[in-house]
Amino acid sequence: MTEETDNRVIAHFRDGSLVKGTTSDFFPTRKKFNITDAGGKEHRVQIGALKAIFFVRELEGDPEHAERKGFFHRQSRGKKVMVKFSDGEVIFGHTLSYSRRGQGFFMFPGDPDCNNTKVFVVHAATELVKVMDLPTALSPNHYSH
Repeated sequence: MTEETDNRVIAHFRDGSLVKGTTSDFFPTRKKFNITDAGGKEHRVQIGALKAIFFVRELEGDPEHAERKGFFHRQSRGKKVMVKFSDGEVIFGHTLSYSRRGQGFFMFPGDPDCNNTKVFVVHAATELVKVMDLPTALSPNHYSH
């Protein structure tokens, strides 16, 4: 496996445990996938046991970075989304394909400086998902004369 085909991920389980590594066989429609950790050990992961899968730039991240909660960059497509997980954690971002069907959905972080590049949120681990449409055009009153 090469770095170009691997995705760095941190799988957050609903029981609070984590598995960090790379995956090349995650698909949102499958029930299981594999993560290979830094030591080369392969972990078989059941999506139903997860809270979310965080696709990350770096597996260790930046412990000094405090992720900002909200929407901090302009997004022209998709919908704004706020997710409250059953464990109380709240994340903000954007989604291009939200649906209650399936196991979950992808979202992109609201904080462009965080370590996450995208997150697959598992529906069964959420308490609340709030989705808001983005404006498709400026209102006529928004233009200056």
